[in-house]
Amino acid sequence: MIDDQVHFREPGLTYKGTIASDSLAAVAGGITSYMEMPNVNPATTTIDALEEKYAIAARHSAANYAFYLGATEDNLEQIKLLDPEKHCGVKVFMGASTGNLLVENPTALEAIFRESPVLIATHCESGSVINKNRESILSKKSKLTIEDHPKIRNTEACFASSSYAVKLARKYRSQLHVLHITSEKELTLFEPGPIQNKHITAEACVHHLWFNDQDYPRLGNLIKCNPSIKSRRDQSALIHALHTNRIDIIATDHAPHTWEEKQLDYDQAPAGLPLVQHALLILLEQVKNGHLSLTQVVEKTAHNPSIRYSIDSRGFIREGYYADLVLIDIHKSTTVNRRNILYRCGWSPFHGQAFSSKVINTWVNGQPYYIGDDIPATIKPALPLFFNR
Repeated sequence: MIDDQVHFREPGLTYKGTIASDSLAAVAGGITSYMEMPNVNPATTTIDALEEKYAIAARHSAANYAFYLGATEDNLEQIKLLDPEKHCGVKVFMGASTGNLLVENPTALEAIFRESPVLIATHCESGSVINKNRESILSKKSKLTIEDHPKIRNTEACFASSSYAVKLARKYRSQLHVLHITSEKELTLFEPGPIQNKHITAEACVHHLWFNDQDYPRLGNLIKCNPSIKSRRDQSALIHALHTNRIDIIATDHAPHTWEEKQLDYDQAPAGLPLVQHALLILLEQVKNGHLSLTQVVEKTAHNPSIRYSIDSRGFIREGYYADLVLIDIHKSTTVNRRNILYRCGWSPFHGQAFSSKVINTWVNGQPYYIGDDIPATIKPALPLFFNR
């Protein structure tokens, strides 16, 4: 699995997770390469900050790696310096973020879509719609709860932003990849069919395929994420879109927070959940349940990420390609518990879940990094991803 969307929390937020800890959890789950996001501390908004993350990964990452530059409303010159052969993309938070990683100004957005030399990956939620929804709910009650989350960050908030991103990409023929689609309505924005030659693509994440809003009473803030987990109908529509190829890639949006942070009241609890260690098992469970085929899982998690990002010599089993491989036993089960969770944050929303498959071996660049339940005593750092662009 090549995961094009993770948050490993380094630098600055390493009490939640590190490149070392969470890349090892990814390898234990069968993810051999990842692309990591810029919302760390300080945010990755300059080429110098980007190179610092590459240097950390070169020393400590168990999986192959690439890093996004974060867009701001005033760092266009940094974006223009990105190397298409080295850097996976630029991440644009279109209307919902914290700090300076928020680009709402139309002039700034047009410039990014016009000038970016690399793929543009977008988080699409409209801040104005979110705020309007929030105010409407608070006019009727004094305190928000987790059940309000999909009402605040609803379909309209997503569609208003994702439709704007698609409009800009069509205007400038930009390479656009819209991350974590969550609603049925948004799917109308994307063309069905094979990923080859598309310049606008879409992604779903494993937790939006697994959970729906009926899970909030049971799991509460543990499944609070942005964009929100929505209705059963939206969940079914996402799975159907994988069959029609309106959704091209499956990723995780792995985003760990501490257990203590997740126990706070809804408004204070951060959004995001740890996912990389069990993402592939989740998808294989979908195969067992008849929702996806094994071929589709391979296509959406390995072949299509390689094609979309033009990754050099990865994503396929071919002579001359890197030996990034995972061996799964579909007749052995995996039960998630705190003893076998490798995340630094120490918890998973799947605690107690018995998956019907088990990761037996993972090889990264031909090296066995994870063998059964045994983690090698020494980890040879993996390699940076390169792109044939």
